[in-house]
Amino acid sequence: MIHDTEILDRLGAFDPIRFEGEVFRSTRKNLNPLTPSTSGGRWSPKDGPAVLYTSLERDAALAETVFHWSQFTPLPSKPLVVHRIGVGTARTLRLLRADLLDLAVDWNRYAETDYERTQKLGSAVSFLECDGLIVPSARWRCENLVIFTENHAHDERLELLQTEEIDWRAWAKSNNISHHDSSP
Repeated sequence: MIHDTEILDRLGAFDPIRFEGEVFRSTRKNLNPLTPSTSGGRWSPKDGPAVLYTSLERDAALAETVFHWSQFTPLPSKPLVVHRIGVGTARTLRLLRADLLDLAVDWNRYAETDYERTQKLGSAVSFLECDGLIVPSARWRCENLVIFTENHAHDERLELLQTEEIDWRAWAKSNNISHHDSSP
């Protein structure tokens, strides 16, 4: 992918930080939670950098998957699995809402599934050899950590700590998230 030099320059002006902590990821049952996605998403285009989408809060990880599952017809009946993961990153960019606005992300459409602008930003962050990106969640009031697994050093922490099965429909109902909602 050819990257916009203005985006690279603007992102290159941020000082990467080290992140050490626990994050959450929700998946369907029997999917290895440490397997990155290459199918595209908010911060990586299809066939772009491999990413592990995680959240700093358990409910945010659930809210993201519940949002996507609620778009299916018929609705999935299988339980959702939420994983607690210990992670360390060496070069992570933290972009706040104001930073995303300055980088031309349309905040009024942030919760939608048009990912063109954020995919360009995520690809550029990966190109700058960062192993992580902390950004606001589109589904919950917290931050998410996107791990660029190709840049994540093998000696950095990435370990599954706990797995829990969840009845995703009951969780959605208890959090007032209905079919086709984009946020709580």
